Amino acid sequence: MTVHLLKMAVGIESVDHLRAVQRRRLAQARETGGIGDLRHFTRNMPKRDAEVLDGGSIFWAIKGYIRVRQRITGLERVTREDGRKRCAFILDPELVQTVLQPQKPIQGWRYLEPEAAPADLTDSAASDADSAMPPEMAAELRALGLI
Repeated sequence: MTVHLLKMAVGIESVDHLRAVQRRRLAQARETGGIGDLRHFTRNMPKRDAEVLDGGSIFWAIKGYIRVRQRITGLERVTREDGRKRCAFILDPELVQTVLQPQKPIQGWRYLEPEAAPADLTDSAASDADSAMPPEMAAELRALGLI
């Protein structure tokens, strides 16, 4: 059974900003002779790694809302130059925008069950009437059951 991860995108202002930062990191990794995978490093390896690798994604919370997800294609234990052990989330570079879902700040990452994960923002959802208003307002009205 699939399980997702939830993480705050600290210092990121928007989905476009996240995309730019990840492109820059991927280019730097390739320039320095790295593997060429898009990786995000964290302290702890998920204990439910088999479930995460069974189609799981990392959902990024940006400015108080879950806004986007990325498929996790691998998990790898790594050791930094200073000897500290880390976990590398190997990510698909494609960012898939989701329906906005409010998210309070958290430290580290959390498991996110599929039924609690926001739906992908499809072309049909983007063309709905509520897409004409600011995304945060639409999310708040949706949470109140008004749209």
